[in-house]
Amino acid sequence: MPGSILMLDSVTYRRNGVDILRGIDLTVGEGEHWVMLGENGSGKSTALALCGARAHPTSGTVDILGMRVGRVDLSHLRTFIGHVDPRHPLRGAPTALDVVLTGLTGTIEAPMRWSPSDEAIDRARTMLADMGMASRIGARWPTLSQGERGRTLIARALISSPRLLLLDEPTTGLDLAAREQLLDTMDALTVTSLLVTHHVEEIPSTTTHAALLRDGRVSASGRIGTVLTDTNLTAAFDYPIRLVRDEGRWGARRATAQRGRTAFSETGPQLPQGGLGCPGPTSPTTS
Repeated sequence: MPGSILMLDSVTYRRNGVDILRGIDLTVGEGEHWVMLGENGSGKSTALALCGARAHPTSGTVDILGMRVGRVDLSHLRTFIGHVDPRHPLRGAPTALDVVLTGLTGTIEAPMRWSPSDEAIDRARTMLADMGMASRIGARWPTLSQGERGRTLIARALISSPRLLLLDEPTTGLDLAAREQLLDTMDALTVTSLLVTHHVEEIPSTTTHAALLRDGRVSASGRIGTVLTDTNLTAAFDYPIRLVRDEGRWGARRATAQRGRTAFSETGPQLPQGGLGCPGPTSPTTS
């Protein structure tokens, strides 16, 4: 499809004789911001690995930036992809600046006999400052909070000017304030992105599209206001879910038969009077 950054066509992935992905289709257009949701074991991490050119499909095709996985050098393809993983396996005590600079080499640690240019160092400093980390540029990794680490990893992913940004549960381990700060950072991103998460509360307000996975299949995908419905989330998580939306952000709680909703407009419903997920005293009992 013209203008597409990422295309998965009838993709299956099998490990040890077990089908992890079962014929999934996904097309991400340039400038779109996607979220992929699903319960544990639904195939999200495997799908993200394929999108990041870190694995080959068992069948079907994966095209990234017009290049087909299996026909190009994956290490070359990965230079166009930024990846944010809070489980980034760092050793030792590099500074935040050192971590960001490894985004230029695509390695966990700086390669031997590699020295960044002055221009690269200046860019890394600018990236950290843009993430609100100007005062922590020289701080050692073990001394950074989880929120600071998350923002450092986003700067690392962006320093090479990727065409596609993948975020693998970036708010894992964050407290409420750190989560909100990181989501504010994500809202400011303009690069095409795909976020994987379990929680609708962690979806940035600028997200444009959503895909739901269930048992290795895409159960729904498209514009976020169409996909994120009570009916679709209930099916994806096999649990009765009621959604609310306020100022572009989502919330969820257990649904009851009387309060189930089946569709949202693109802007979503208004927040009930009592707050996020909490009906006020005059709120209707059905909709």
